[in-house]
Amino acid sequence: MELTPEQKDIRNAAREFAEGEMMEVARELDEKQQFDERLWQKAADLGFLGVFVDEQYGGAGLGYLEHSLICEEFARIDCGIAHSITSTFFGAQLLSLIGTEEQKLKYLSSVCKGEAKMGVAITEPDAGSDVSSVKTTARKADGGYVISGSKTFITNANRADFLIVLCITNPEAKKKYDRFSTIIVETNRPGYEASKLKNKLSIRCSDTGEVTFKDVVVPKENLLGEEGRGFYNIMEFLNRSRLEAAGFGIGTAQGALEKAINHVRKRKQFGAPLADSPIVQTKIAEMATLVEAGRSFLYSTSAKVDRGEMDHALIAMTKWYAAEIAVKVSDEAIQLHGGYGILEEYDVSHYWRDAKVIEIFEGTKEVEKLIIGRRLLGR
Repeated sequence: MELTPEQKDIRNAAREFAEGEMMEVARELDEKQQFDERLWQKAADLGFLGVFVDEQYGGAGLGYLEHSLICEEFARIDCGIAHSITSTFFGAQLLSLIGTEEQKLKYLSSVCKGEAKMGVAITEPDAGSDVSSVKTTARKADGGYVISGSKTFITNANRADFLIVLCITNPEAKKKYDRFSTIIVETNRPGYEASKLKNKLSIRCSDTGEVTFKDVVVPKENLLGEEGRGFYNIMEFLNRSRLEAAGFGIGTAQGALEKAINHVRKRKQFGAPLADSPIVQTKIAEMATLVEAGRSFLYSTSAKVDRGEMDHALIAMTKWYAAEIAVKVSDEAIQLHGGYGILEEYDVSHYWRDAKVIEIFEGTKEVEKLIIGRRLLGR
């Protein structure tokens, strides 16, 4: 699809920021497994945070297509940095959708302006893809909730000022899916504890951690949406956040493709550039075609969501496909580098490392295929 002039300007601005601010520090931050918060602040100053949020709540009043463009350009340079920046408003999609006026004014404005960071806490040690197996509880007490339990693989566990937490509030509900609620929990409340997960394969500079809630008390005003609708809230959130993951996939694939093209143009074998080899030419052609197909998929699906056309199967297809081509293209990029591809100094292997997690977060590829199959078969 053809982008509007404004959308092209946004894409170009994101590319300029990524190349100018991320490129020189990306490998260092990856090696140190640390993020430089100045990058987040600069992104906020330039208006890249939460562009899909309405202007009255601090956003740009744009759409998920514009957000996808930004995610793609950031991940083209480094998915870990991209994730560290965009994750600071991870959950803003849900706040925009079901938050009260007071909650939107209080929380959305701060994350869009770069004054606060947020996250979403769903996954637990025994509840990954099966969201309905969450055991963290929120019992009613003194006009609010007392939250107890633990979460793992939580983005911004150690950075966030608040998290949207999926909890059991209605354990006696007949339907399993009606037992859950989403509750906003500020991380400075007594009983909140977090630790960092280290030595990750992917997005190493992004903060991923474990969280423990030891009788954390929050007021009733922190309930996000209706009580008993938490599971359904999270599903609606994932239908939007998967577009972000797809944007990371396309950007990662594009970055790996560009590294491969640059390498085969320079590298010589048997007295001629690798780029002269028919085998190499076909590989590059296949890689480029996959990326372009995925990009078209992403833009089309994002535009449909912006028009209010929520097709859960189509969104799952988009994220699954984008993640799959990110792995395939980055794998081929390493192959085209030969032995040099596994050396960090050639700056290509990190694309494969980062691509792998995209197949897992926001719903594994297996879960996405189930969503697609069940929707098509009416199950």
